Amino acid sequence: MRRLAIILTTLGAFIALLVACSPEGRAESRTKAESGSTEQLWREAAAVQETTAAVNVPNQASLAPLIKQLKPAVVNIYTTTTMKHPRVRTPHRGPQPGDPWSDFFERFFGQPMPMPEEFRSNSLGSGFVLNKEGFVLTNNHVVKDATDIRVKLSDGREFKAKVVGRDPAIDVGLIKLTDAKDLPTVALGDSDKVEQGDFVLAMGNPFNLNGSVSFGIVSAKDRPGVTGSSFDDFIQTDAAINPGNSGGPLFNMRGEVVGINTAIVSPQIGQGIGFAVPINLAKQVLPQLREKGKVARGYLGVTVSDLTADLAQGFGLPEGQKGAVIQQVQPKAPAGKAGLHPGDVVVALNGKPVEGSGQLTRSVSSIPPGGKASLQVLRDGKKKDIAVTVGTRPDEESLARGEVPEGGEEPGEEAVPEGKPKDVKLGVKLAPLSAEMAKDLKLEPGEKGVLVAEVVPDSPAERAGLQRGDLILEVGKEKVSKPEQVVAAVSKQKPGQVVVLRVKRGPAALFVPVRLEKADEKK
Repeated sequence: MRRLAIILTTLGAFIALLVACSPEGRAESRTKAESGSTEQLWREAAAVQETTAAVNVPNQASLAPLIKQLKPAVVNIYTTTTMKHPRVRTPHRGPQPGDPWSDFFERFFGQPMPMPEEFRSNSLGSGFVLNKEGFVLTNNHVVKDATDIRVKLSDGREFKAKVVGRDPAIDVGLIKLTDAKDLPTVALGDSDKVEQGDFVLAMGNPFNLNGSVSFGIVSAKDRPGVTGSSFDDFIQTDAAINPGNSGGPLFNMRGEVVGINTAIVSPQIGQGIGFAVPINLAKQVLPQLREKGKVARGYLGVTVSDLTADLAQGFGLPEGQKGAVIQQVQPKAPAGKAGLHPGDVVVALNGKPVEGSGQLTRSVSSIPPGGKASLQVLRDGKKKDIAVTVGTRPDEESLARGEVPEGGEEPGEEAVPEGKPKDVKLGVKLAPLSAEMAKDLKLEPGEKGVLVAEVVPDSPAERAGLQRGDLILEVGKEKVSKPEQVVAAVSKQKPGQVVVLRVKRGPAALFVPVRLEKADEKK
């Protein structure tokens, strides 16, 4: 699937100045703030529902009363980031292409224009006040790396602010205003109750147009993959969101915050497609951000994917079965120690049904490290309960750096042993795995498989995504080490059935469902 180009909605002026210059959150969680009070971090919508009536938009002449009520707690955030110049050791520079000042300095001072040791960039975003002590919720990307933060209210008051905590994984930032008290606040609603088609208001500071409001509907829910994070679960809306709206609130018609405006589809691709972090996702991490400045998440140490219809059929599961397929297990991780296996299908976590891989990842992450996770899995069609002591999830950068060992290069033509590879009705040619190839693939001692030497164009194997150089480890959960074993296992299947292969590709292993062609489908 082609990925949409997504841009974060902070307006980054990024103007270089040429002057040198110097655990699952709970709403009732109460911690001592810097002011010495124990004010609750945020206000739940349930506390105001009796006094804040819902707005019936079709019969409402204007949204002005609701906007007047909400606007005072929505703020504009201005940040400055001071950065060291990468060439700070070189005090001067020669003429630069397109630099209008190079000739001037050299003609009058006999030297190139001096290079500043530091330069600044400015950007702007939005946010909203959580409590009277001055805690403000915004996006992480609005305040990340900021060396100076100023916050302006709709009544004209300005405050300095500092970062209390950040969570890049869901793009949430918590800041606190200096010397602030008795501020207007918002109430946080329940984003799980938001439905497609609900009316919403987006407020913020687009293009430095203070206090702008846009109106629309919830276009969709549960949008993953927007920013590439494992925890993406965005609300999609057609309420206009633009650069500078980042961190601002998305309100429902009761005046409750249900989302944090975060990203938009690039205007070159589409219009009216914006995304907001569900407020319930932010509630989970707010107490940790306030107390520790960062978030510790639960971790199993598995690679998971959704249970597709083809995988379900290949595993012999009933039609319509939901769950998350464990593709790979790290042996020393919590899941490996607890006895989870590749091919297990997780159907419930702590008694709650698991619909897919994203839900499982987010649910496990909300369990404090050291806590217990009771997983119900389907293994060979039978239910099995497995208890796991949850570990601490490494940050996303650490995972990207190599939680999984690096793999070898895919073998070339010369890696295929002499002799004609065997044809299989999957649409592949197979070859046995030599000791030299196993070494090049950096396989574990004793690890065996069958090499995919060729994939026939427009075959079932190609349509399923098999690639030349893949190593077939299992067919229907039966381990294979010879091409003949693969041929025999596949030949038992009838046309139109699904054969599930466990395939190693580089450092990762995954299950690939291949649907065999029927007679009338063959060309």
